[in-house]
Amino acid sequence: PAMASTQEASLGGGGAMASTPAAKLFFARVSEATRHLLSQRKPWLELVDRTSFSRPDSIAEATGRIRKNSNYFRVNYILLLTAMIAFSLVSHPVSFFFLASLLGAWAYMYLIRSGAFSAFGRTFSERELFVLMTIFSIVIIFLTNVGSVLISAAIVGSVIICIHAAFRVPDDLFLDDDSSSSSFFVPFIGSIPVPPP
Repeated sequence: PAMASTQEASLGGGGAMASTPAAKLFFARVSEATRHLLSQRKPWLELVDRTSFSRPDSIAEATGRIRKNSNYFRVNYILLLTAMIAFSLVSHPVSFFFLASLLGAWAYMYLIRSGAFSAFGRTFSERELFVLMTIFSIVIIFLTNVGSVLISAAIVGSVIICIHAAFRVPDDLFLDDDSSSSSFFVPFIGSIPVPPP
């Protein structure tokens, strides 16, 4: 019975850790930023309207189209690039596993963990922990195929987006569009509390 009580207390503590203020704040900020981002996307039918495509007459014209289309369809392009990267990861299960493990480690260290981190008989400071996590991330990304998968997907996606933007004829409403998704990360970057040392 004493052992059972101890196990229940341990499980209860784990549940409490899963709902730490840092985690709640982070996910609330992500949810808010995602809603803000999605509210700025343009109609997908407008993105693929066949009557609005033509070959640019010069490199300068193509560059101008890319600039205007990138500003107007910014959110749509971000979503497309994200989908391409996600599809690439799903197509490479090993890379997906390594990346998920890496993200899980960061989430545990800075969202779930509520106290000091101890291992191998010693307690690590926040600076030491950050350095170790950074080294671990570099090893996972660059010494496995995770980095190559991410970079390849990002390059292919960017090329496809640039081709679309170069052939999509801008309309007058591009000139009056001031929307920008650059504020997507503003709601939650720099606002995540760091667990106490």
